[in-house]
Amino acid sequence: MILAIETSCDESALALFDPERGLVRELVHTQIALHERYGGVVPDLAVREHLRNLPPLLQRLHAGDGLRNVTSVAVTHGPGLAGCLAIGLAAAKALALDLRVPLAGVNHLRGHAWSPFISLHAGEPGGFTMGLAKMLPHLGLIVSGGNTLLFEINRRRRITVLSSTRDDAAGEALDKGAKLLGLGYPGGPLVEQRAAAGRADAYDFPRGVQPNDDLSFSFSGLKTSLRYLVEKMSTADVTARLDDLCASYQQAVIDALAKKTATALERSAYASLGLSGGVANNLALRGVLEAAAKARSVVFLAAQPQHTGDNAGMIAFAAWCDPTGCTPDEHHALTIAPSLPLAPGRPAPG
Repeated sequence: MILAIETSCDESALALFDPERGLVRELVHTQIALHERYGGVVPDLAVREHLRNLPPLLQRLHAGDGLRNVTSVAVTHGPGLAGCLAIGLAAAKALALDLRVPLAGVNHLRGHAWSPFISLHAGEPGGFTMGLAKMLPHLGLIVSGGNTLLFEINRRRRITVLSSTRDDAAGEALDKGAKLLGLGYPGGPLVEQRAAAGRADAYDFPRGVQPNDDLSFSFSGLKTSLRYLVEKMSTADVTARLDDLCASYQQAVIDALAKKTATALERSAYASLGLSGGVANNLALRGVLEAAAKARSVVFLAAQPQHTGDNAGMIAFAAWCDPTGCTPDEHHALTIAPSLPLAPGRPAPG
């Protein structure tokens, strides 16, 4: 039984994973309502909330004898906000010492990378090893507020990063686009809601200009393009065309993600394509990537909604599914400087 702790940003999360049954308990306390007032994550407030909310979550877990059968502890050790990570690491070290069990650090993005396979294990825990073998080699796309990258998992379960974003992450572009349009935080889901009633071809936004042989992403130009457009429009015009603006802006993000993913699919023979991270909940993005996988006779795997954002379930699963973890070079490649939607005037995490 693996006990996992996740505190990389603004979610305090615990999970218990039994290899023979799957995830048996998951607890999450989100801070979205708090940070919404500031239009982004405020690091010092996030640390305070972890200190306040992690102990009660542990008490709830302990009350149900959740710690009795724990044989190891796993904890997110990066990337993320340094102060937030420190809270989870301190709790994990204390628990491992108290329970006298091993402690493992898990790269946060490695958790996202393996999250689409959680449902595969839940369907048939006993046959997971054989089922996973049929899905490898695997091409994965992680899309969140802090990271956007393509990677592959080979038949030996080793992860290789193929590309990442040169500047902003896709989720950050959606959140900041929403802010420019006067919507709330987090903006991605709000943009998706308004986009459903709009025309995706109403405005021509940039898709990030790189040669076809370059798999990297770029979203800063897209965000700047929206800002310049909004500055030329009156408030009444923005309000009247809000659905079209959201639909066109969202489509630009999806097209960039889909184009690079399709290029990567064409370069190698993959058995499966995975989608994970917070933006993986976007139904339009899921539909486009699922169609791309189907066109190439590749199995499409998307993380379940409860495992797309920051959660401890994926940390526990990654600790079990890939116990060898990262080499130092692999951890460095996965630990990309986060581009989080921080509140105005707040420094980025070091």
